[in-house]
Amino acid sequence: MNSEHIEQIQLVQWFRQKFPEIRIFAIPNGGHRHKAAAMKLKLEGVSKGIPDLFIPELLLWIEMKRETGGKVSIHQKEWIKYLESIGHRCIIGNGFLDAKEKIFKII
Repeated sequence: MNSEHIEQIQLVQWFRQKFPEIRIFAIPNGGHRHKAAAMKLKLEGVSKGIPDLFIPELLLWIEMKRETGGKVSIHQKEWIKYLESIGHRCIIGNGFLDAKEKIFKII
């Protein structure tokens, strides 16, 4: 089973190849950091729970999880609820293939 990291890499590579005219980018919110670096990023606006990827043209946020076993945190649920309340779309991709299928339903 691939890690969330690998699943996200596969999705971004596929998306950029399939839709080169539509931009997608990652939100570097996760990961382990030195305490000083984490504090600096928090002061700059990094927030827990923001989805992993954004496609501005589609107003689409993507929260990537492993194919099995990934869990959406309370912070992620709160962000998804907020983003949907202002007219954005959000999907939770349980692995590359699931995220790809959900994107195809939107495009």
